[in-house]
Amino acid sequence: MGYEQRKTALRNYLQGWTEYFNLAYMGSKVDAIDQWLRRRLRMCIWKSWKRPRTRVRNLIRCGIDKWHAYQWGNTNKGYWRIADSWILARAIGDESLRRAGYSWIGCYYSASALPKG
Repeated sequence: MGYEQRKTALRNYLQGWTEYFNLAYMGSKVDAIDQWLRRRLRMCIWKSWKRPRTRVRNLIRCGIDKWHAYQWGNTNKGYWRIADSWILARAIGDESLRRAGYSWIGCYYSASALPKG
């Protein structure tokens, strides 16, 4: 699945899911789900950078110094583990995901829309 197709599918799914569950108070659950979702997005991006050379090059483009980019680009750790590492959290931060057009539940869920009482 390409980046644009993933963004569109994710946006549609999250909007529908949020509209369905917006009547219930989800509060802290939204934050937990959003953290998982951002980790999953980082994992998909890391997985799409298939080759170590591509990973190193993209990490450098994201502002990581060459030595750390080389170390982490050539790691044999699993995708899910790397997605939770400090290197990807810094290289592909929440703000950069938002600028890239990705969204998560917190963008659609509003606790103020709940009925009083």
